[in-house]
Amino acid sequence: MIERLMEYETAGDPVTGLKWTRKTTQKLADELKALGIQDVNRTTVGRLLKVLDFSLKVNHKKKALGANKTSKAREQRNQQFEYINGLRSQFADKGNPVISVDTKKKEMVGDFKNNGSSWRKKAFEVSDHDFRQYAEGVAIGRGVYDVQANRGFMYIGIHHDTPAFAVDSIVQWWKQFGSKSYPGRKKLLILADAGGSNGYRLRAWKYGLQEKLCDPWGINVTVCHYPPGASKWNPIEHRLFSAISNNWQGVPLNSYETILKYMSTTKTTPKLGPGLKVKAKLVRKKYRNGQKISDDQMSQLNLKGHDILPLWNYTLSPRKM
Repeated sequence: MIERLMEYETAGDPVTGLKWTRKTTQKLADELKALGIQDVNRTTVGRLLKVLDFSLKVNHKKKALGANKTSKAREQRNQQFEYINGLRSQFADKGNPVISVDTKKKEMVGDFKNNGSSWRKKAFEVSDHDFRQYAEGVAIGRGVYDVQANRGFMYIGIHHDTPAFAVDSIVQWWKQFGSKSYPGRKKLLILADAGGSNGYRLRAWKYGLQEKLCDPWGINVTVCHYPPGASKWNPIEHRLFSAISNNWQGVPLNSYETILKYMSTTKTTPKLGPGLKVKAKLVRKKYRNGQKISDDQMSQLNLKGHDILPLWNYTLSPRKM
């Protein structure tokens, strides 16, 4: 029950695995009592949070001062969080898939130091400098995280992180897994960051979803973007990426085979639900930057912005052929 209350209030670091929440233990205890669970207090809630890997943390002075957010920006930020939470519940209650997407931190492939430690009889020997020219290549991990099933899917690109790569990873997930896990479903909710290769301003992102997913598969795709600077609340960050980073900490990522191995063997122990499982695939297709989508092409999209913050929330529907 407490995990359900925490589901939409959790953020986390994709590298360290640190998680935090906006709710206090007393507030959670009050909500549990409102649901009919009377024999609970904030101390009990605190113990349960530790089981879920939450702990008390102090503030760290690491952020540079910048312009303060306006009251309107803060209002829109909170409004977007509430709107996303509502849509997630609606889709999940009706059995429609909800996926969280993003690109993991780019990794150089080679004998380079990887942060963290691992149990070994002898330490790995790695290069004394992490220079790009000495790398075998680069690994761009594009992730698709199935929120309901707690399943991760990693597509490892070797060239550029582009909107086309972002869309193709979702199409591959739907073709190989999503359509089989959610047979007959014609609605999909995508949770994404505000920027990157799936940013809300990118024409190629929206055009690709229409051309490669909506039209060929007859799916209504709703996209909700987290506010700028709020990527840590995107579920894929603390449910998939952090688990992968924890699994390969202290291990040099010296080949694509090593990267795929550690990604696909990433698991979490079931606590209050199914444990995480991950599949990984190497994508050798060459993606190039700079794809241009014309005004005419954009005008042909069957795209409708929502009444609430339409720049961040929109639905693409199949076009009648």
